[in-house]
Amino acid sequence: MRIESLAAQPDRAGRYRTVFSDGSVMRLYRQTVEDFGLYTGLEMEETDFAKLQVAAGQMSAKMRAVRIVAASSVSKKDLEQRLIHKGEDPKQAREAVQWLQNLDLVDDRETARQIVSRCISKGYGLARAKQALFEKRIPKEYWQEALEDYPDQQEAIISYLEGHLADANDPKALRKVMDALIRKGHSYSQIRRGLQALSISDDFSED
Repeated sequence: MRIESLAAQPDRAGRYRTVFSDGSVMRLYRQTVEDFGLYTGLEMEETDFAKLQVAAGQMSAKMRAVRIVAASSVSKKDLEQRLIHKGEDPKQAREAVQWLQNLDLVDDRETARQIVSRCISKGYGLARAKQALFEKRIPKEYWQEALEDYPDQQEAIISYLEGHLADANDPKALRKVMDALIRKGHSYSQIRRGLQALSISDDFSED
């Protein structure tokens, strides 16, 4: 296999476009180019070309994993699934996740703590926090520790009611605000306590 062309400059993602004699194209990171000593005109044995394909896939998964972790808090399972969804090989996706874990760059316990902290800051109820942990594929073994000091969020409920309920005597307006609070993870009993604190009748609410 011969390298017909190797870009002199990387693209925005830091990859070098490499074209081979069979028409195939790879976009390789600098480390892979250097590791294999690639250059335009290089003749490669089929075995070396096969090794390059594997190495290219591994590096692609690693770099994509780094970008995902840098952008948001993810669990190991969530990261692996996102890599596969993006087109990475499942085996290489798992290896990339393990690589990041070995570098202490992905930690399910810490990710669970961060998720719960964000839910609290946004005024979400306990149910919404649990939903977030589930959606991020956080193992159940870390849930209790992350949620053990979760506040009842009564202040957040009262603040939301004060800011969004324009007319406390309007059944539709009251129902709309209550439904929004339910979506934020608060229970009816918590919402009623908030209404009572503001001396608002909950005659329009339902169990």
